Amino acid sequence: MGDKIKVAVIGPGNIGTDLMYKIFRSKNLEMSMMAGIVESEGITRAQSKGVATTIEGVDGLIKDGDKDIKIVFDATSAAAHLKFNGPKLKENGMVSIDLTPAAVGPYCVPVVNLDKLADEPDINMVTCGGQATIPIVYAISRVAGAEYAEIIACISSKSAGPGTRANMDEFTETTSKALEVVGGAEKGKAIIVLNPAEPPLMMTNTIHVRVKDKSVPFEKIEESILTMVEELKNYVPGYTLRVPPIMDGDKVTTIVQIEGQADFLPAYSGNLDIINSAAVAAAEKIAERMLKEGGNN
Repeated sequence: MGDKIKVAVIGPGNIGTDLMYKIFRSKNLEMSMMAGIVESEGITRAQSKGVATTIEGVDGLIKDGDKDIKIVFDATSAAAHLKFNGPKLKENGMVSIDLTPAAVGPYCVPVVNLDKLADEPDINMVTCGGQATIPIVYAISRVAGAEYAEIIACISSKSAGPGTRANMDEFTETTSKALEVVGGAEKGKAIIVLNPAEPPLMMTNTIHVRVKDKSVPFEKIEESILTMVEELKNYVPGYTLRVPPIMDGDKVTTIVQIEGQADFLPAYSGNLDIINSAAVAAAEKIAERMLKEGGNN
C-alpha cells in the first residue's frame, strides 16, 4: 500500500498485542508482522487477525518479513534490545521504536521532543512513568526552571507483567535520567509502586518539582501545565489531572491519572496504554516523513 508505512512488532505479549490493535487504527501505519520466540497466545492472536508471524524473533523478521517494513516496535526487554534487536534492525535499515528501558537511542516524549528526533534510527520511549510525568516536568521547567523533580508512578499490580517486573531497576534509572535530559530538571528521581488493590486502580503519577525561579507567578506555571495536558490528550485521551497543580513555597505538586483506551488491555492499564500510544504517535510522525519522501514506494 502506497499510503501507509509497513511496520512490525517484536514481542507478542500484552504490550505487543495492544500495539497491534492501535496500529490497526492508524492512518499512516500498516501492521505487517508480529515476531516472537515461542508459539504463544499473542502469535495466535496476530495470525487470527491476518498478520504474518515468526517465532524466530528479530532474525525471523529480517529473513521472512516483508522487505518494505520500515519501522519496528520492540516490546521485549532492555537486554534483548541492547544485545540483539536494536543492532540488527539498524543494520538492516529499519527504524526502532524501543519500548524497553534500554535507552540505546535518544529518549522520545512526543509532546516534548519528537520533532527533533524524526531522523533517528533508534528512539527510546523511556518508560510508562516517563511518558506520564516528563511532559509535566517540562511544562514547569520551560517557564520557571526545575532544580529537582521527583515522580512516584503507582500502577496496578495486575497491569505489571513479567517484562515490567524484570525491568524495575531500569525503570527507575531510565526515568530519573529522562526527567533531566528531556524534562529539563537539574536532578531527577523516579519511584515505582505496584498497587495490589482489588478492583485494580487506574495508574496515577505524583509529580513534585522544585522550581528555580521563584519570581514566576504560579498562574503562569499552571497555564503551562494545562496547555501540556491538552496537547497530551491528542494521543492519550484518558490523560487527566486528578489533583490540579498546587504551589507551596518553591515546590509545585500535581497528580495525573491515565485511563487506558482498552484496545486490548483493561482500562486500568493506563501505564501500558500511555507508552504504546506515545510509541504509535512517534511512529506516525516518522511515517509521515517517509511518505512525503516516497518511503514506501
